[in-house]
Amino acid sequence: MTEFLPLAKAIEKHVPDGASIALEGFTHLIPFAAGHELIRQGRRDLHLIRMTPDLIYDQLIGMGAARRLTFSWGGNPGVGSLHRLRDAVEQAWPRPLELDEHSHAGMAAAYRAGAARLPFGVLRGYIGTDLPAHNPRIRAVTCPYTGEALATVPALNPDVTILHAQRADRLGNVAIEGIIGAQREAGLAAKTLIVTVEEIVDELPPAMNGVLLPHFVVGVVSPCPGGAWPSYAQGRYGRDNDFYLRWDEIARDRARFSAWMGRHVLGTPGHREFLDSLRQGTA
Repeated sequence: MTEFLPLAKAIEKHVPDGASIALEGFTHLIPFAAGHELIRQGRRDLHLIRMTPDLIYDQLIGMGAARRLTFSWGGNPGVGSLHRLRDAVEQAWPRPLELDEHSHAGMAAAYRAGAARLPFGVLRGYIGTDLPAHNPRIRAVTCPYTGEALATVPALNPDVTILHAQRADRLGNVAIEGIIGAQREAGLAAKTLIVTVEEIVDELPPAMNGVLLPHFVVGVVSPCPGGAWPSYAQGRYGRDNDFYLRWDEIARDRARFSAWMGRHVLGTPGHREFLDSLRQGTA
């Protein structure tokens, strides 16, 4: 049965130190509020999983929450590098970070295998790349029907997946509108699925590109309006492109990054107050 909990309580109850955790969302519906709550609660030794780690993973890594990152592309979309990720890899600041790098197709296959509770995913991929030479978890099998060599990746089954969505109903059914990305597969692959939502409604209306996650796979629903900012939520609010540009400067310097996180994330009790602190013009 789906629980309805405030976000802080959901993180406290379901995300221990050392957990493997996926925060998915492709260009929109990125669960920033949940990532900030992980930071506020001081989580450590997390295995972070995400197809395209961007600003929220830069923040988690820079605050020392992560020991390992499984990913397929990392960057500030349309801007450049993730400076806190880069500092962790190159200088082990604030702590060393283990990398498990894949292609987008490899991550998708790993999530699908996890969702199906299979041990690994199979794909025609990695041909002509040097990733298998640097990632021993990428292996190969011979097809028993054609003799073709195929790449394999171990299934991804996060301890916890956190998604953001526009709506959930009062039973815990969740509707995601717009670009889907890997949200469905990451949610089904998880041992526990937490979904932050813009609103809870009596009935879910038909949705563009709608994905319905039924209540029996959703562990927790947490109301969190604006929980995807600065990414966008289809039909609710737009992407804050100016913030993505500002983040490049904030994250370049360790001291400036630490001061910003201390003021706006650690210095606020929740996501609403975090957004209020930014609206005051002190970012």
